[in-house]
Formats: sequence, structure tokens, C-alpha cells
Amino acid sequence: MENNKKELRIKYKALRKPLFETEIEEMSLAIANKLLALPIWEKTYFHVFLPIVEQKEINTELILHLLSGKDKEIIISKSDFETRAMTHFLLTDNTKIKKNEYNIPEPVDGIEVPANKIEVVFVPLLVFDKKGNRVGYGKGFYDKFLTNCKPETIKIGLSFFEPEEVITDVFEGDVQLDYCVTPNRIYEF
Repeated sequence: MENNKKELRIKYKALRKPLFETEIEEMSLAIANKLLALPIWEKTYFHVFLPIVEQKEINTELILHLLSGKDKEIIISKSDFETRAMTHFLLTDNTKIKKNEYNIPEPVDGIEVPANKIEVVFVPLLVFDKKGNRVGYGKGFYDKFLTNCKPETIKIGLSFFEPEEVITDVFEGDVQLDYCVTPNRIYEF
């Protein structure tokens, strides 16, 4: 089987499918605990994705708890599927969250935060390789968003699975990760 994005997407969606909720919870907790070892905690603005439960994504609720316990500013996004752009909002006690047509939980509105203010981004992915390249769902939202962040923004992938050796069809617009955290270990690129 080829290690191109298309093939890898099929493979990892299939690997995720049989995961039980209890396994997802356990692995998500292991990932959240690993994050404590990263050199990111002096930063203030953290961007977190809210999981698409139907896609068996990592439960980031534990990460939200960690961040609010450390008094960090938490930023969540809303995606525009026509322009492939994301708008970022501060998560506050008053934020109303609603699922969009793709089952992505999103803020209804709120205080907008420009991408260049964000210091740490937790990046969703299906699979990554040993060089820090990632495969997402292929809509390009995150590549576009990460390009608008400052170069020194720390990009941290979160993955249930260990890396592939290499993703063969990486191209210039793909933004590399600085770290990727799995339930077993931290990868640094």
C-alpha cells in the first residue's frame, strides 16, 4: 500500500472506526498527561479543536481543563466551508457552542482573536510521519490557518497512533508540526 495521503486517510479512518468510547477516553487522557512535559506552559494563547465525536477524534476536554486550570486564554474556531477559512474566538463562560452540518462543535459568536496572537496550536490529524508531516481530512483548513500564524507558533499534533515512516506526497503548502503527542510518547521535529 502506498503511503500517499489518500491511502493513509483510508487506512487511519478504518483504524479509528472500531475504537470504543472507553479506549478513546483512556488514550485522550494519556495524551493530555504527556502534554505537561512540553515546554509550552509559559505561553498564554492556546488554540484547541473541539472533537468531532462521530469521527472518533481525540477528546480535548481534558486539555481544556488543563488550560483553564493554568489560567490560559483558550481559543476555538469556526470554519467557513466556502472559503476554507477559520475564524477564531475566545472561549469564555458565555460561549455558546453548536454543531455545524459536519458535526463540528463551533462557537456561535464571541470575541474574535487574530491568528497572529495564537502561541500554541493543538492540531487534529489522522496520521503523521517521522518528519512531522501530517495528514488531515484534506480540506486544508489547518494548513491555511497555520500559515497565518506567526512562524514561532508552536504546532502540536495529537494522534492516537504512532507515526508512519514517511508520507510520500507532501507539498510546499503543508505546514509541519513541531511536536506530535501519542498516548505512548512525545515526538519532536
